Amino acid sequence: MTNVIYYLAQEAETFPMEGGNSILLPKTYDIVWSIIPLVVILLIFWKFVLPKFQEVLTEREDRIKGGIQRAEAAQAEAKAALEKYNAQLAEARAEAAEIREQAREKGKQIEADMKAKASEESNRIIESGEKQLQAQREQVVVELRKEMGQNSINLAERLLGGELSDATKRSGTIDSFLSDLDTVAPAGK
Repeated sequence: MTNVIYYLAQEAETFPMEGGNSILLPKTYDIVWSIIPLVVILLIFWKFVLPKFQEVLTEREDRIKGGIQRAEAAQAEAKAALEKYNAQLAEARAEAAEIREQAREKGKQIEADMKAKASEESNRIIESGEKQLQAQREQVVVELRKEMGQNSINLAERLLGGELSDATKRSGTIDSFLSDLDTVAPAGK
């Protein structure tokens, strides 16, 4: 402590921090000794840290560009797949429409065939019925002629009071009576 007092006594006129220290501008030796470590740190950063940082940035940029390119490629691939799917879907729809149209045409053809067969069968049944009706009619006419012939003979015998014994007279009288009936029947219709 004696040194401090001695120092103070020697320079009693000025105090130690009084003359030259500025808050805003440091002394020259402080500036030089501050710049040297700053330059050393900057050189270390420029030599080691900055290249590594540039490498990381370049790698990240490449990854981003690659990701964008992969995304674009995937998007183009998805778009191509969608177009292919839409084309297949349109083709399937066209094929389904064609199959439906063929089925409709085949259904119409089957319906027409069935109508034709039904019409033929109906005509055949009608013809068969008409033939049977005609045969029954002829049979009824034959039976009626016999019956009417017999009734006319019986009536003639009663009217004449005797028996018609002659077969030729009998058949001639019956035939003329029946022919008269045939001519009268169509006029009545």
